[in-house]
Amino acid sequence: MSKNFSQSSLPIKRRKLLVLIATALATLLLIIGLPILTSSPVSAQSNNNLLISAAASLKEALEELKPLYQQSKPNVNISYNFGSSGALQQQIEQGAPADIFISAAKKQVDALEQKGLLVPGTRNIIAKNRLVLVIPKNVVGITSFYSLKDAKVKKIAIGEPRSVPAGQYAQQVLEKLKIWSEIKSKLVFANNVRQVLASVESGNADAGLVYATDAKISDKVKVVVTADEKYHSPIIYPLAVVKRSKNVDAAKEFSQFLSSNQAKAVFKKYGFILP
Repeated sequence: MSKNFSQSSLPIKRRKLLVLIATALATLLLIIGLPILTSSPVSAQSNNNLLISAAASLKEALEELKPLYQQSKPNVNISYNFGSSGALQQQIEQGAPADIFISAAKKQVDALEQKGLLVPGTRNIIAKNRLVLVIPKNVVGITSFYSLKDAKVKKIAIGEPRSVPAGQYAQQVLEKLKIWSEIKSKLVFANNVRQVLASVESGNADAGLVYATDAKISDKVKVVVTADEKYHSPIIYPLAVVKRSKNVDAAKEFSQFLSSNQAKAVFKKYGFILP
């Protein structure tokens, strides 16, 4: 009988001992100033972080919108990842972190949607744009797209058509005007539209095709002509929440803010066309 009693009581004694040890450790941690880790603060912190992967042409507008949003949501930490829409699409497909994706064309968002990587019902167009031909401010003699065929024009910068929407639109325009094949040897391809702008600003390219909003922020280039919209696909900026996001609710709230009147005023300020 005594043997049975000792076997049943031993686990109870062990449990009590473990409780006493845990209590002592917790007290010791408090005394020496180390925090006691729990799961809830980590979860709360992650819910305050948003990473937006966005087309490079949106940089200035989105940077200005960040503090405006944080006036009402001071605990939300917003970070941006700017680049070409095609490169950002590939990053998301390969598992790179992102809460929201904003492309400069529907093609990249379509691709992610077809692969089930976006939250259904979160897709929305936040802005539109136009494509323009720009040259360095001190250059004369280039008056139209057809001037690009002139011998004095040596280098023409456009985005890489396979990954940069601005390059895709540029190729469409040049093909519609039937000058693509004639000037193809002069083309210099850039990784995003801001690199195209920088090439023209520095004089490394004699001309380039960028968005109207890019030309607007530069004092080193001038617009020669705006491409007729019938020559290219609609230049739109679709947005969607990434399904892999750990902050879907916060991402949805920020997405809604980008369609607000306050956000529209900022997009308009930078030359974007409201949808």
